[in-house]
Amino acid sequence: MKRLLALLAFFLLTGASEPVLVTDISQHRIELRQGFTGAQLLLFGAITSPEGANAVRDYDVVVVLEGPARQMVLREKRKVAGMWVNAEYTTLRSVPSFYAVVANRPIRQITDPRTAAIYQLGLDSLQLSPSDSIDPARETHFAKGLVDLMQRQGLFHQDDSGVTINGGVLYSARIDLPSSVQPGVYTAETFAVRKGRVVASATARVEVGKQGFEKAVADFSQRAALAYGLMAVAVSVVMGWIAGRLFALF
Repeated sequence: MKRLLALLAFFLLTGASEPVLVTDISQHRIELRQGFTGAQLLLFGAITSPEGANAVRDYDVVVVLEGPARQMVLREKRKVAGMWVNAEYTTLRSVPSFYAVVANRPIRQITDPRTAAIYQLGLDSLQLSPSDSIDPARETHFAKGLVDLMQRQGLFHQDDSGVTINGGVLYSARIDLPSSVQPGVYTAETFAVRKGRVVASATARVEVGKQGFEKAVADFSQRAALAYGLMAVAVSVVMGWIAGRLFALF
């Protein structure tokens, strides 16, 4: 908060000629330890405008928190002769492991579809980059299926009333991270929108990483994949043998 106030005072004193978006975030690092049940991030900041406080009241705020992107093969299942089998599939090259977007009012009322697509504002504006050439209808079908799947897992989220603006200047938003979030660097990007146009943006980063025993196991699995695999098999065999002996006693 002190950093935010200092930056805000600086821009006010220097008389910036363009709208200025000053942002901060409650946590810049989240540790994934045993028993991690999720976390909540508070994103907050202020908008200053050279036109004065009355002009600031005309701004909308959209906040996007996005996790590391990955490639994903998406398969569609169909029921054939009473059995579910894999049918069509496509490969998406740029699927965020986590995506949340919050705004002070519905994004469709804030900006037009083209601008929303450029800045990926909203679940229906995500650019997933299919690796093969598919027709737009099929691409939309797979995109909707992926969004629905990730929403049910708590990894995709959109809240058109998740940003609170106080006095037309200060804003705040809360975004929940579920316990299933993947490690990596998360990008929190805030957009100030006026009359449908993005006039200012600011970016903050949050590092999500494993610590303690979980980090040691993850590092070992990457450094020595073969040894880790053999150890995992050995542990499974031993545990199975112990369980069998216990059941035999009863």
